[in-house]
Amino acid sequence: MIRSLSVLASAAVLASLAAPAPAEEVDPGAIVALQFALSGDHKGVRASGAKGVCLKGTFTPAADAASLSKAPQFAKAVPVTARFSMGGGNPKISDKTKPTTRGFAMRMQDPAGDLTFVIISAPVFSTRTPAQLLEFLQVRAPGPDGKPDPEKIKAFAAKNPETGRQAAWLNARPVPASFAGTDYWAVHTYTLTNAKGEATKARLTFVAADKATLSDDELKAKPDSFYADELKERLARGPAKFDLVAILPEPGDPTTDVTADLPEGRKTRTLGTLAIAGIEPDATCDAATFEPVVDLPEGIAGPADDPMFAIRSPAYAVSLSRRSN
Repeated sequence: MIRSLSVLASAAVLASLAAPAPAEEVDPGAIVALQFALSGDHKGVRASGAKGVCLKGTFTPAADAASLSKAPQFAKAVPVTARFSMGGGNPKISDKTKPTTRGFAMRMQDPAGDLTFVIISAPVFSTRTPAQLLEFLQVRAPGPDGKPDPEKIKAFAAKNPETGRQAAWLNARPVPASFAGTDYWAVHTYTLTNAKGEATKARLTFVAADKATLSDDELKAKPDSFYADELKERLARGPAKFDLVAILPEPGDPTTDVTADLPEGRKTRTLGTLAIAGIEPDATCDAATFEPVVDLPEGIAGPADDPMFAIRSPAYAVSLSRRSN
């Protein structure tokens, strides 16, 4: 009976949110509610990144990182709390799922101000605006037969072709063999400012030192949950390392569109190395949300003209509130 009530409640949520998204500002609570509902309304989990592993490590800046940013994290080594995760709000999602981003959240701690990133294993996001994200979720809401209408999804994709870029990118590549074996992108464009006041725009990428993927046969032989055990074995042999690389856009590049990657061949600068050293209790990461909009010290700023960046903070707050209740 309890399960039946839960299913009815989820259906009611979906029905109430299935109306077309308005052109004006979108309620982040509506987006989060749909994320939960479409993932099965699991309790006590994140709206996205429900399945994950909490971590600890250290970020060590490159010798010349301060020439781009005066943030304290680029002046000396700092401790890091981080979390790898699978995309979506289903804590039972298979690690073998291909068209799903792997997530990497991290908080680089310093008394002068933390620096937080929430990044994904694809260079682009699935939607350009919050309104588009809401409609992206709405068309996937199940109908009376318990299944989404494929014609609605097809019509939305035809009207919004950019929303298929992320899935196409993921489907064209093998599944990562490890959370630590793939690159992660902060899909937004940041502004780095040094002590002289010189500003540099950059797309930031964490490049894995030890990339590894699985063939189709190797993937079939894996259980649905293998990332956590693989990570324990990997970290027992030594830290998992990533280089933080700044990709520098040129005039005319799509710096405000998170569904568009920068063209190849852009100049890069390595800002430092992140070393993930061990696994932490889930409670360490669950105590608070990773806040990439607020946790930005002087010397690095998020975009003011990217609506998908702005909505992160209120959406994460809604997700945290639901997870805590």
